[in-house]
Amino acid sequence: MKPELFLADLEAKPAALADLAAGLSANPWKALPGGFGRVLFLGMGSSRYAASVAALRLRARGIDAHAEYASAAASFPPGRDTLVIPISATGGSRETLDAAARHEGSYRAVLTNVAGSPITEGADLVVPMLAGDERGGVACRTFQHTLALLLALEAHLTVTDRDLPGLVRRAAEATADLLDRREAWLPRALELLDGPHGVYTVAPAEHLSSAEQSALMFREGPRRPADACETGDWSHVDVYLTKTLDYRAILFPGSAYDDQAMDWVRQRGSTILTVGGDLPDARASVRYRHDDDPDVALLTETLVAELVAAHWWLHGTSSPQ
Repeated sequence: MKPELFLADLEAKPAALADLAAGLSANPWKALPGGFGRVLFLGMGSSRYAASVAALRLRARGIDAHAEYASAAASFPPGRDTLVIPISATGGSRETLDAAARHEGSYRAVLTNVAGSPITEGADLVVPMLAGDERGGVACRTFQHTLALLLALEAHLTVTDRDLPGLVRRAAEATADLLDRREAWLPRALELLDGPHGVYTVAPAEHLSSAEQSALMFREGPRRPADACETGDWSHVDVYLTKTLDYRAILFPGSAYDDQAMDWVRQRGSTILTVGGDLPDARASVRYRHDDDPDVALLTETLVAELVAAHWWLHGTSSPQ
C-alpha cells in the first residue's frame, strides 16, 4: 500500500463515478431471473459494510435480505430460491471464495472489480464495479461503487423507477466539491481528530457502512486506533469512553438519537466533527454539495475520513503521544 497512490485514487473518484453513471444507463442487474425468496450477501471488510446497509434497505422494502461475514461457518443452506451475491473487489478474497463455493446450487450473482478473477468462476451473473485500478491498495472507489451498484440492485428487485445515473452524477459532484474545497475544511478536521486515543466514528444504522469504512481508513493507512458505532447504540456501548479518554469522533447526523449522544458529549467535553449536517455543540461540521440527499451522502461522506487518513499516512503513521 502506498499513501501517495491512495491519495491519487481518492482524487480520481469523480471521474470514476462519471464512468459508473454512464454504465448505469443500462440496468446491470437486468439478467437476474425473478422468484427469489431470499437475498444473501457475502463479503468481508468494506464489501460487508456496504452489503449490510443494502440488506437493511431491502428488508425495509419487504424483501428477506441478509448480509453475512463470508467467513461464517453457519449460514443459510443453498437453494435456487436464494439469490447469493458474493462481493469481492479483487475477486480473490479467500473467505468469500469459500462461502460462494458452499452455495453451489444457489443463483450466484458476483459483484467484483476484476474481470475473470477467481470469484467469477461458476457465477450465473457477473456485475463489474467499474472502479478502475486502485493503485494505492486500499478499497476506496470500489467501496463507493459497491454501494451505488447495490442501490441499483435495490431498484431492480423492488421494481422502482429511479434515476440511478443521475444519483451517481450528483455523488460525483459532491465528491468533487469536497476535493476542490479541502484546503478550507481539511486543516480544521485534522486538528480536531488528532488526539492521543484514536478516532471514533458514529452513524445511524442506515449509514453504518460510512462509520465502519471511515474507521477502517484510519486503521488501514495511518495505522491509528479507530472504531465505529451505531448512533443509538453509542449511548449503550461507547459513551463510557468519553469519561476517561480524549474522545474524538466523526458523527454522521441523521439518527433520531443524535441529541441523546450529544447530551453526553456536552457533559464530558468530547470533540465531535459532523459530516453532512450540523449539530449543536459539535466543534465543526464539514458540508458539501447535495449533502441534503441521504443517498448522495451515503455514496460520498466517507471521503472526509479518507482524506484525513491520507494526510496522516503521508505525513507520519504513528499516533501522537
